[in-house]
Amino acid sequence: MDTRIQFRVDEETKRLAQQMAESQGRTLSDACRELAEQLAEQQRKNLSHDDWLSEQVNLAFDKLDSDKAVFVDHSTAKSRMAERKAKIRGRG
Repeated sequence: MDTRIQFRVDEETKRLAQQMAESQGRTLSDACRELAEQLAEQQRKNLSHDDWLSEQVNLAFDKLDSDKAVFVDHSTAKSRMAERKAKIRGRG
């Protein structure tokens, strides 16, 4: 079921936005709907990423709890990261 969104803007903003939409062969309503759909899609992506990130954190804690986690000292981690960065930069 579709729902209605109402909001207020000053007359000049409405007039200019309407002119822009019409110059693109759309109505102002179409343009506003498209923007709302784009915002919704961005939020879907954010939520999907949040779910993925939560899953990764939970997997890391599961690994820690099962004593399968491997820890490295700071200098080793720093060295490995520098190697990875160099490898990535070398691809460009």
